[in-house]
Amino acid sequence: MRIQIEENIGKIEGLTLIIPEIIRDNKGTFMETFNGQALNSVGLSSKFVQDNQVFNIGSVLRGLHVNINNPQAKLIRVLNGSIFDVVVDLRKSSSTYTKWYGVELNSENRKQLYIPEGFAHGYYVQSNTAEVLFKVTTHWVPNDEIGIAWDSKELGIQWPLKDRTKPIMNEKDANNKSFVDIFGKR
Repeated sequence: MRIQIEENIGKIEGLTLIIPEIIRDNKGTFMETFNGQALNSVGLSSKFVQDNQVFNIGSVLRGLHVNINNPQAKLIRVLNGSIFDVVVDLRKSSSTYTKWYGVELNSENRKQLYIPEGFAHGYYVQSNTAEVLFKVTTHWVPNDEIGIAWDSKELGIQWPLKDRTKPIMNEKDANNKSFVDIFGKR
């Protein structure tokens, strides 16, 4: 295996950081971007059914999104640029319910984030542009997705916004309801 796996990052069960070994020589570089056997060896699903690739301009914020009845595990990596990737644990039976975790993923560190089912996910583009690839374990069901406001006070997410300005968002995400409006008080 040519990857390092850090389990339960942020002290959140199942949240996993994957750091590939980058082999450099006079021809360039090589790395494994996916190794199902390595994921399975630590109890993570590697049964991905779809890959999604997104190109973003700088200061874009996407999310927070979660599928309720058809939950998805995700494997996130950045092909070009840099993002601040955020997850929120929405597993009601979890001791870390509503806890958030953020990590910088970029084309230099090449880290990947494995997000188990039951998490809201979003990211903020820190570079001028960013291209993000994510694998998912179930197909997207439009009527099943819930959007949570990125700035929900009750979650307290510390987004590293440039100049503390409001991020660029699509209309749908800009109109997401707060955590409390969707789920009630913790």
